[in-house]
Order: sequence, then structure tokens, then C-alpha cells
Amino acid sequence: MKNLKIGNLCASLPIVQGGMGVGISLSGLASAVAREGGIGVISSAGLGVIHKTLGRNYREASIEGLKLELKKAREATRGIIGVNVMVAMSNFADMVRTAVEEKADIIFSGAGLPLNLPSFLTANAKTKLAPIVSSARAAKLICRKWWSEFRYLPDALVLEGPKAGGHLGYKRDQIEKEEFSLEHSLPEVLAEVREIEAAQECRIPVIAAGGIYTGKDIYRIMESGADAVQMGTRFVTTEECDADRKFKECYLNATADDIEIIQSPVGMPGRAVHTPFLDRVKQGLTIPKSCPFDCIRTCDMIHSPYCIMLALYNAFRGRMQQGYAFCGANAWRAKKIQSVREVISSLREEYERLFRAHAPIGNL
Repeated sequence: MKNLKIGNLCASLPIVQGGMGVGISLSGLASAVAREGGIGVISSAGLGVIHKTLGRNYREASIEGLKLELKKAREATRGIIGVNVMVAMSNFADMVRTAVEEKADIIFSGAGLPLNLPSFLTANAKTKLAPIVSSARAAKLICRKWWSEFRYLPDALVLEGPKAGGHLGYKRDQIEKEEFSLEHSLPEVLAEVREIEAAQECRIPVIAAGGIYTGKDIYRIMESGADAVQMGTRFVTTEECDADRKFKECYLNATADDIEIIQSPVGMPGRAVHTPFLDRVKQGLTIPKSCPFDCIRTCDMIHSPYCIMLALYNAFRGRMQQGYAFCGANAWRAKKIQSVREVISSLREEYERLFRAHAPIGNL
């Protein structure tokens, strides 16, 4: 596998571990992936609940929680550590500023268009910025906005297809249509990015995400032009994943029919493993009486069918009767819990077997 270069950062493995909240990818998983040469990513979603004792309120605890997770990751590895910050979060600015101040290597930002992300960089900041998009149109819009207002272009760009886990940047009726698939969108995004690179004499690696589960998937999508891949679901059923074992077992016990598209209180469709909790949501039995966190800007508490923060936090803690697990389209393929090293070794072996099989004889 080739290296992934993002500015002066160089990952020996072209794999970015997707940021998964609430609490699924914290310092434990992120540092394990980074130690193996990939880019480990801490999710900043819900840190104020996970580390509620560190502050007087949700926002303060979120800031201190992110500082703590970055510190723990840095103590565990010298590899590349990123932070995922969703645009939809009410404390988006707090989390971005903290990541920059704490010298996170890179910020990945989606669940909305991060149009003002470069405004948070300080004069001596070394943190790279990578927006997450679902189309060439979104990529073009972000690049134009960043360049016109901040004279800054993305250090990398993540294209997330509709087979991804968690919140999806698509309308519900677009998710199954071929024209919105990762395979269809990737050439369009690559063409847009290459045009920008030529005009500005820069390099913007494109990282493909959504439904990538095997070494064969990595080979196929990188042969299509992607510089790297982002994988979340594959790393959930690892020993180092920060979620409770019962959360991981939810994946292990799932069939393809258990994976469904839900409508999140955030206002976006999402992909999750079915649980009894989601049945109660459909029956109208989980309506919140108050908003304890004010965690998502787009959440309408009055009409919300449930509190997404509590549901995801409960799942993180293994209380699956009171929550549910977001997942990618291939979560049902998980059969056992392995170490991150074992997963990456398997991915590398499968990729390199295909590479050798398709390489010209003179290049072997």
C-alpha cells in the first residue's frame, strides 16, 4: 500500500479510521490505528457526557474531555491523531478551537458544510483541515468559499458515500440510487479536485469512505483514483474500540436485514443496527421531556422522537435496550472481535495479494 501524504503529515498506511460518536472512537481506538501507521480519529461528539465530571456544564466538560482524550492518545502513540467535529454540533466552535490549541494533527468535519472552518486556525497552527462531503458540488462550494474568504484550501478531502454509517449527507430517497453511489461520485470529485489543484498549484488528497470493509474494497477504490480510504465500521469490532463489548456484539449478532435507515433528530437520515429501542421510537414511546444537553443545533426538541445524545451514550455504555448502534452497510459481516493489528494485517494482505495479481510482470 502507498503512503498517504497530507501536507507535511505522512501516514505509512492509506487508511483513516472514521470518527465515530458517541464514544466509539476515543483515544483507545485512535491511538491503536495510529500505531499501525494509519490515521486515528477521536470523535468529539458527546464528550461532555462521557467526561461530565471534568466541567461545570456540558460545554466545559466537552472541552476538557477533548483535551484529555488527545493527551491520552499522544501518550500511547507518535502516530497521526485527528479529531472529528460535526458541523451540526452546538459546540462546534469550542471543539475546533480546542483541537487546534491542543495541536491535533488534522480535523475532519462533516454533518453539514464546514464553510468557516479555516477561520479557527491561529497564526502558528499546524492542524490540517479535511472537510467531509457527499458530492463534487459540495467539494467545489467549500473550496471556493475557503479560498475566497480565507485564502485556504482543504489539506485533504473525504468523500463519504451513502453506504457509510451514522448520519448520511443524502436525502432518504437518494441512498439506494446508483447516481449517488461512492463509485459514481468519486470520478466527479476527483475531476473537480484536480482542476483546483492545477489552478492553485497544490495537492489535495481525496479519501474515499462509505461501505469500505475489506482489502479488496480498498484496492478497488484506490485503483479508481482515491488516495486513501476512511473506515469506521471495520474497527468497531476490535479489542481497542472504546465502546462497551455489548455494542460490539450488536454488530456480531446482526444480519443484513437488521441494518436499517432511520430518521435522526439531527434532521438527517442515518444507518443503524435495529434494536428494540428503535421499535419504541416508532411507537412514540421515547419522546423526551426536556433537553439536558443542547448538543445539536438542528435538533428540534419539541418535535424530537427521542434524545439522540442519551440514546447513543447508552449504546456506548452497552445499554442497548435504551439506545442503538450506528453502523455502515457492511456491519453484518463482522464475525469476531480482533485486535486493530490483526484487522490491519488482514486488510494489507488482501490488498497486496490483489495488487500482485494485477501488477505487470516487470513491476513484480
